[in-house]
Amino acid sequence: MATFEQVVLQAEQQLTQADLYHGHGMSNAYDEAVYAAQFCAGLPVDLEPDWHTEYPMDAQTRLESLVAMRCQSKVPLAYLTHEAYLYGYKFYVDERVIVPRSFIAEVILDEFVPWVDPDAVTDILELCTGSGCLAIMAADVFADAQVDAVDISADALAVARQNVAQYKLTDRVQLIESDLYQAIPSGKKYDIIFSNPPYVNSKSMAVLPDEYRAEPHIALAGGEDGMDLVRTIVAQAKNYLKPNGILVVEIGNEYEHAMRAFSHLPLTWLDISGSEDGVFLLTYADLQRATS
Repeated sequence: MATFEQVVLQAEQQLTQADLYHGHGMSNAYDEAVYAAQFCAGLPVDLEPDWHTEYPMDAQTRLESLVAMRCQSKVPLAYLTHEAYLYGYKFYVDERVIVPRSFIAEVILDEFVPWVDPDAVTDILELCTGSGCLAIMAADVFADAQVDAVDISADALAVARQNVAQYKLTDRVQLIESDLYQAIPSGKKYDIIFSNPPYVNSKSMAVLPDEYRAEPHIALAGGEDGMDLVRTIVAQAKNYLKPNGILVVEIGNEYEHAMRAFSHLPLTWLDISGSEDGVFLLTYADLQRATS
């Protein structure tokens, strides 16, 4: 019988030879192989495995099948296991949503300090919630806050609803089907608005790896310069922010496009692990001054 280490190395070799792209929570074939082996054996993914223990035969059969599907389909592994992890939070996922990944998760865990007083936050809005992962994290971190989580996709909201229920947050996370702010009640104001919207520019969309093409197009494509939705998010934010409120938006690798699109605004770029120019922040005062 093979050991855990042996089945992992075999899986890694197969994944490497298949010329896959790794960008959905795991950055290389080895990490995917370790996770797949843990998943198929029903082992906790947050614990170091015993490399020299015998790997169960039934789990090995499942692992071989899972690795074969990953290599043949070239879809993200999360779509095959129907689970994804973000900073220790576990979420259900399928092809109706993109696989959870966002620099904003780190900002949420840091409570948006020093930009807000965490104890004073009572109302949060997320635009383009997808699986609901960031809204759930925000509700968990800000225990006294109500979170409105918006998406235009009814399919995505169905996935988000499942995740919100899993975390028992249905009383504090309200899921809203809306094209950005359209369904937000007039007069509703928030301490924090954040969004990881579709921001991939058209040239980049044309050359995306297969794994990204497996994700919903609507959740990725941001128009010619990637800023189509971001412009609307920024332009209308001041109507929904409290006087001390902030807007936080992720734009990935679209820094140059964002700088051109919002040259009239004092964007504050947040220093986040893995990115110094992937998330910007604007205060209500910034937005108010720009339009006064």
